[in-house]
Amino acid sequence: MSIPPGAYQEDLPAVPPWLNKGDNAWQMTAATLVGLQSMPGLVILYASIVKKKWAVNSAFMALYAFAAVLICWVLVGYRIAFGDKLLPFWAKGAPALGQKYLTGRARMPETTHYYSDGTTIESPMHEPFYPMAAHVYFHFTFAAITMILLAGSVLARMNIKAWMTFVPLWLIFCYTVGAFSLWGGGFLYHWGVIDYSGGYVIHLSAGISGFTAAYWVGPRLKSDRERFPPNNVLLMLAGAGLLWMGWSGFNGGAPNAANVAAPLAVLNTNISAATSLLVWTTLDVFYFGKPSVIGAIQGMMTGLACVTPGAGVVQAWAAIVMGILAGSIPWYSMMILHKKSTFLQQVDDTLAVFHTHAVAGLLGGLLTGLLAEPSLCNIVLPVTNTKGAFYGGVGGILFVKQIVAALFIIGWNIVATTLILLAIRLFIPLRMSDEQLKIGDDAVHGEEAYALWGDGEKYDPERHGWQGPTSPPQTTTVLTFDL
Repeated sequence: MSIPPGAYQEDLPAVPPWLNKGDNAWQMTAATLVGLQSMPGLVILYASIVKKKWAVNSAFMALYAFAAVLICWVLVGYRIAFGDKLLPFWAKGAPALGQKYLTGRARMPETTHYYSDGTTIESPMHEPFYPMAAHVYFHFTFAAITMILLAGSVLARMNIKAWMTFVPLWLIFCYTVGAFSLWGGGFLYHWGVIDYSGGYVIHLSAGISGFTAAYWVGPRLKSDRERFPPNNVLLMLAGAGLLWMGWSGFNGGAPNAANVAAPLAVLNTNISAATSLLVWTTLDVFYFGKPSVIGAIQGMMTGLACVTPGAGVVQAWAAIVMGILAGSIPWYSMMILHKKSTFLQQVDDTLAVFHTHAVAGLLGGLLTGLLAEPSLCNIVLPVTNTKGAFYGGVGGILFVKQIVAALFIIGWNIVATTLILLAIRLFIPLRMSDEQLKIGDDAVHGEEAYALWGDGEKYDPERHGWQGPTSPPQTTTVLTFDL
């Protein structure tokens, strides 16, 4: 469509009066950064951090989840998590596909909350200056990465058909409950619990559900549990780098505006991640005599997960405190406590998601209850007069609320994940067969990540070529030169 002479673009229907182009552009950018954390970030990380025989399966579980979550999200998931209130922890489900709905101004929560008198507003409806489509997509990327983080607990043995069934069921009956309760206008949202960008909704949820799923699915083969080296350390670092940099969108997009809270959240995020990585690495050197690359990545993750529930409401010095504790407490739970606990050792959590996300997310939520700064809380929170216990007054109440919210998320995820998996188990085995577990990708997908020269093959002099056990006859052309 051509612009009439003298007309400004703002006069066109595509730019309604309420639209702020800066907020809209940042929200779409932030959503894309979060999406890149999963595709290709965690796809690359998972494919490279596992044994070579599980590279394809691990990457595919992440790829499938990303696609399946998106379709389920727009069909019903988004409006269960952010729609009109149905229950204190759940909204009315409906598609988020209509043109009028998606091009209209975003609303969150969709239901205004009143005090018991029925007339005084307690938590007003917030309307960001961008379309609903931006909000739907932004929160899809959150739902997708939660699902993929959960997958890290069951890599290298969960039946792929069971996983394909589990993804939509867990999204609808588990993830949406936490999202609505804490973000979409549920009881914890109006109560004043702080989960700035997903310490509880994403990390605690993924860690607890992942650990629960690992229990019901069962362990890997003994040989895989005893020795499970990454097949490509450098590629693993590339995936981790995408995860780290993408977190700027993760926490920077949470204020739903390109306001003063967004850059502070981005800075705090990176400060905590860097601090935690350094602390974790230092502990590795002190106790084991050498730094571990995988350990550094785990320290990075715990720092990112820990700061997430409070990234936009704590000061920069508090982000350092969070980083120090994120690099030490999950390290202790993984390296010391895990080895002393018979129960923890019985559950085969492949990538230690319980420690890196559940422990770190819970730690961050509790620290937010202590360190949330009053003036920063007023910028981004719907409930007024919110502050951490460190700042005195009514701040101690927030810490209690953070504990109650954590207990709710933990309880719901354990029960819902268990029921979903038990229902699936009636029709589909949760664990691969022992034969598939011995072979890996080739048995499950008929594909391998890459072939080393001569890998699994032997030279057949009669056919003049390398032959695999199931390969069709091949020939090689030999070039000769007469000098």
